[in-house]
Amino acid sequence: RWLSWLKQKSCALQHHRANACTHRTPSAQAMTTTGVEGLQLTDDKKNYIVQTLNPVLDKIVAAALAARPTNTAEWIVDFLEKEYNMGGGGGGGGEGGKALLAALAGEEEEEEEEEEDDDDDDVDELPESFIMKAKTGPRQSVSAAAYGEWNQKKEFTPPVHAKDDATKAKVRELLAGSFMFSALDEKDMSTVVDATEPVKLGPKERVIKQGDDGDFMFIIMDGQLDCYKKFAGEEEEKLVKTCEKGDCFGELALLYNCPRAASVESREACELLKLDSETFTNIVSDGARKKRTLYEDFLKKVKLLAGMDSYERAQVADGLKVEAHASGTTVVKEGDPGDKFYILEEGTAKATKVKGTEEKEVMQYQTGDYFGELALLRNEPRAANVIATSDCKLLTLDRKSFKRLLGPLDTILQRAASEYK
Repeated sequence: RWLSWLKQKSCALQHHRANACTHRTPSAQAMTTTGVEGLQLTDDKKNYIVQTLNPVLDKIVAAALAARPTNTAEWIVDFLEKEYNMGGGGGGGGEGGKALLAALAGEEEEEEEEEEDDDDDDVDELPESFIMKAKTGPRQSVSAAAYGEWNQKKEFTPPVHAKDDATKAKVRELLAGSFMFSALDEKDMSTVVDATEPVKLGPKERVIKQGDDGDFMFIIMDGQLDCYKKFAGEEEEKLVKTCEKGDCFGELALLYNCPRAASVESREACELLKLDSETFTNIVSDGARKKRTLYEDFLKKVKLLAGMDSYERAQVADGLKVEAHASGTTVVKEGDPGDKFYILEEGTAKATKVKGTEEKEVMQYQTGDYFGELALLRNEPRAANVIATSDCKLLTLDRKSFKRLLGPLDTILQRAASEYK
């Protein structure tokens, strides 16, 4: 029951964040109240959920949405141990904390179960009233992605919308430039290209309406669309964003199974690609998680990133792209403008500088080393050549991602720059 409650809190919190408010919105609060009233519990237990569990769940959901861990139960256990000092050293977790940790870890409690007179408290299935509210009220995450028998993953067959080779190449190029699809391998990219459906809009057509359920996301091939949002307590919509070619919209409703957070209307004639929720969930979301899992362990071994927490490393992992270079290839050329930061995942390389008429080796790189940061930090041309001395696999961050994700490491990077001299 409380896991279902936790998932509903996740939806409410995400919708709340999308509203960009510092206080809980009425819609989120209404969703919270609905979830409690739908459970077959006594009033004192409902009050306990709202007054006592609520603050803890808010913290868990906020941190989990940021980190999106692969092993959710293990992550929640670690989070609670750190947040509430619930570790094995006799901290402040108490018996309730131990029971919660055991439930999250999927372990059976070793204590003897006591028979309770109130059989209504032992709910093995979702109450009928709760199911009906999920069907008729605001969209509930429980109804679509609940636990146990409700969470059996069905066999997925992606749709195919016929396209000629020229159109496929155009779609592939567009998707490759989008951060959301950058984690896809060749097979998954081909699946998504085939699954996208072209959509044409005239001026002033509203393709998404705030509050509706979301079954599709969109990628803009051509044209501009405006995003409007009606905030609580206000009568008029406000323009909050304009989307252009290459931008995606509508993905939040699919990621968090929440109502549309804003309305989107074409400013002019537009060409879009529509991607269904099943393909998005099975290919795009899963692909991003696979990529994160693959690189997070590696990033822990990079000395520069050792001081980052798991959330920060996960953000870096999401932004990484892969490049392969054969032995002898010049990866970075002295004097060229710099637009990427590199981490050496496999292979070896060396840095050289031209001094007078002679090119001298100034540094060697091996797995876990990084380079290319100076040009990005100082907005200067490349300070040295970097040449692959074996076949190399490199992880890269573009300039924008580098500044956003590694900005807090500026002091460390500047200090390390002296090694090039």
